[in-house]
Amino acid sequence: MFPDDFPIATRWPAKNPGVIQLYSYPTPNGVKASIMLEETGLEYEPHLVTLADADVKSPEFLSLNPNNKIPAIIDPNGPDGVPLGLFESGAILIYLADKSGKFIGQSASDRAKVIQWLMFQMGGVGPMLGQLGFFYKFAGSEIEDPRPRERYINEAKRLLAVLEGAMAGQDWIAGDYSIADIALVPWLKALDFYGAKEVLGWDDHKNLVAWVDRFNARPAVERGLKIPATS
Repeated sequence: MFPDDFPIATRWPAKNPGVIQLYSYPTPNGVKASIMLEETGLEYEPHLVTLADADVKSPEFLSLNPNNKIPAIIDPNGPDGVPLGLFESGAILIYLADKSGKFIGQSASDRAKVIQWLMFQMGGVGPMLGQLGFFYKFAGSEIEDPRPRERYINEAKRLLAVLEGAMAGQDWIAGDYSIADIALVPWLKALDFYGAKEVLGWDDHKNLVAWVDRFNARPAVERGLKIPATS
């Protein structure tokens, strides 16, 4: 039984092993899980896992997520009464939505639309904006060849245009507030950190500006953005 079956607990001990254990860091992917846990009201215990190799490439963390990325969770009360370890932020969002019965639509059609936009984030917005950050702000910005930066700037502009059109006339991307919003908006917020808003013409995307403001105003979002605490 948990925690003995999960080696990660030897490095990040559970104070309350009867609740969901969250192993994360407040990045755009990491806060998806903490925001969702705050929104659902599911009991959980956060553990700070830094992005340093000493943490994410430690044997203990790799025992839960062999892909060495945050976030990851352990649910001691998993399906069929068996503890469940899970990684990949999109998979975690779907699992928590199903467990809580919240934020994944009221019908099969709603659910399909929510997952559609979640996959749009997982396959497009996250990877492309992440590469934009690398080539615009981080080590890739030192490369003299402008083509990598131009590629990801142009792709980011294209993705923003898709979202701007999709958000016309509605408050949330799939109709009602859902895990799709929880997945997408933290990546839009990352554009501030990358210093890329001006080059992308962010202020011209009025629907997206309003969407981010609406998202930020949710109390659970405000709490979840700060979990796990980094100091």
